[in-house]
Amino acid sequence: MTPKSIAVWVLVALVGAAGWAVLALSRGEEVSAAWLLAAALGSYAIGYRFYARFIAHRVLKVDKTRATPAERLDNGVDFHPTDRRVLFGHHFAAVAGAGPLVGPVLAAQMGYLPGTIWIVAGVIFAGAVQDMVTLFFSTRRDGRSLGQMARDEIGPVGGAAALVAVFAIMIILLAVLALVIVNALAHSPWGVFSIGMTIPIALFMGFYLRVLRPGRVTEVSVIGVALLLLAIVAGGWVAESSLASTFTLEKETLIIWMVAYGFVASVLPVWMLLAPRDYLSTFMKIGTIAMLALGVVIAMPTLRMPSVTEFASRGDGPVFAGSMFPFVFITIACGALSGFHALVSSGTTPKMIQKETQVRVIGYGSMLTESFVAVMAMICATIIEPGLFFAVNSPAGVVGTTVQSASQAVADFGFAVSPEYLAQAAKDVEESSLLSRTGGAPTFALGMSEIFSAVVGGAGMKAFWYHFAIMFEALFILTTLDAGTRVGRFMLQDTLGNVHKSFKDVSWKPGVWLASALVVGAWGYFLWVGVKDPLGGINQLFPLFGIANQLLAAVALAVCTTLLVKSGRLKWAWVTGVPLAWDVAVTLTASYQKIFSDDVKVGFFAQRDKYREGIEAGQVLKPAKNMDEMHTIVTNATVDGVLSALFALLILIVLLDALRTCVKAVRNPASATLSEVPWTESKIVAPAGLIATREERAELAAAGLESGGGRVKEPVA
Repeated sequence: MTPKSIAVWVLVALVGAAGWAVLALSRGEEVSAAWLLAAALGSYAIGYRFYARFIAHRVLKVDKTRATPAERLDNGVDFHPTDRRVLFGHHFAAVAGAGPLVGPVLAAQMGYLPGTIWIVAGVIFAGAVQDMVTLFFSTRRDGRSLGQMARDEIGPVGGAAALVAVFAIMIILLAVLALVIVNALAHSPWGVFSIGMTIPIALFMGFYLRVLRPGRVTEVSVIGVALLLLAIVAGGWVAESSLASTFTLEKETLIIWMVAYGFVASVLPVWMLLAPRDYLSTFMKIGTIAMLALGVVIAMPTLRMPSVTEFASRGDGPVFAGSMFPFVFITIACGALSGFHALVSSGTTPKMIQKETQVRVIGYGSMLTESFVAVMAMICATIIEPGLFFAVNSPAGVVGTTVQSASQAVADFGFAVSPEYLAQAAKDVEESSLLSRTGGAPTFALGMSEIFSAVVGGAGMKAFWYHFAIMFEALFILTTLDAGTRVGRFMLQDTLGNVHKSFKDVSWKPGVWLASALVVGAWGYFLWVGVKDPLGGINQLFPLFGIANQLLAAVALAVCTTLLVKSGRLKWAWVTGVPLAWDVAVTLTASYQKIFSDDVKVGFFAQRDKYREGIEAGQVLKPAKNMDEMHTIVTNATVDGVLSALFALLILIVLLDALRTCVKAVRNPASATLSEVPWTESKIVAPAGLIATREERAELAAAGLESGGGRVKEPVA
């Protein structure tokens, strides 16, 4: 490093340290949200520059001369070398779903400090590490899915447990994401039109890059973003026109369209729809979040939520029940560590990556970007009045249905908010009421409207920014659904390939169509029943979302740790082993409490017993409205408790089998066999990062290639 670069990184470290110092040491003083930004951005920069580089080059030893499966198996459908800028967009859009938007909002119940620490530290040392290392090992195994890697590398027992757990959890996660989208887009012509238009725009971009102007990524990006902005503006026009009724869809209609879209996106060539659509969506996602961050710097809003609330120690918060450990970590989920990411890192992305050296920017960099989304969500939740926060995020059974009852309930929590303030807050965003708008999304939209209106338009623009945020959240989440369906198809093909070898060929059309239909049919079924029945379908399984996602991360980290040990990297096994130990402690503690806790707000079986006693006494307890719903709640609680125990048991089997495999490999290194594909020389030249270095530009020029890189007849040394 040159003296200049040393000075720059020392300055970055000081900015980050100053941010953390202000956040940690403030005692009752007003704290600007800009300090939270400084702490996060400084930490991200240090983590990416030094820790991610260390893992890529010292631990994984990425090899730019080694051909990736995208190069060796290129079939123009699933395997296709993709410009790292487009692939970054695809990967980020595929992994960044509901979690980073709503998880931190709900976790703000405990105060801004506990959640922020986990979001930043968790992503640097756990989440981004998992994504990058999983991507690396899957790339070396022809893009094998997580479950199949577990079976190949850990063994048949742990592998079978992993395959069952991973696929079951995958379906639950996809159905939950789909439910959020349905709820956001139902009766919203603006959202339906704008999001629908991203499909033809993406198809145009795909053909533009493939046929009309190959390699012109910057060119197509400008065109695509311009069309996207036009679609968003036009959505507002449509909502106010006679066409509004055409794009005002019921939930059931939306499900049919989403299932059809999920199937088509899963079977079409990845360059045609999925990659360009995700890349396009990334511009809106990152662009909006970047503008939000700029708005924080300009408006300098104050963090109004205490750094740590009393709910952190009591564990009886109205937003979610349970102690800070482990439930803050479970609730934040995707903003710091997400098992779902490992499915994408072993699904679509390893089949598209040009060079091994790009795992750092695509795996680690994408996850840092998602974590920054979570930081912005935390800011949005904590700059609004705490009283408003709790009135919005508490269920109706707690705050009631009137602003007067909500004001009194919030006062009992220790926060003051007047009925007039609650009424005015709803009026400002042109909503009839904001009470009990649970789930996190409305709160994020409120915070975004506060920041944007402070910079552009004033109070008169709050309603516009609020509804823009709601539409933005729906678009944010939808891209995880199409990519997730394709990943589920890969996973199912890998699993069925253990029975019938034809399924392992991802180009075999019958296998592609059958696996895709089964995946969309599974999550579509739970979604359909959930929409028709408030206590059925995916609503029944929704309480499992957080823990199941984190248990999935335990599988990914266990597979990565096993592979580090088996490949002779025992001294570096702590890189994934330490976050694995933490994740196991968090998830198994949470699972134990959800199964055995006597608190009816926490324990599934405790809840079952309460409603069973109510049935025996002939009483109807909220939220049930009649005795049939009482029986349904008993059934749901029982199913959730049994599945929690089953998932925990399957993960324990995976962990124990992984430990057995690691011990065996350490004692007898010669016995360790890897399913890694043999080295093949690469004929692709491409930069490792989003911006090419001076050396990389010279290498591209010598090969006669544009900035996106590409295949050459003879490899360039």
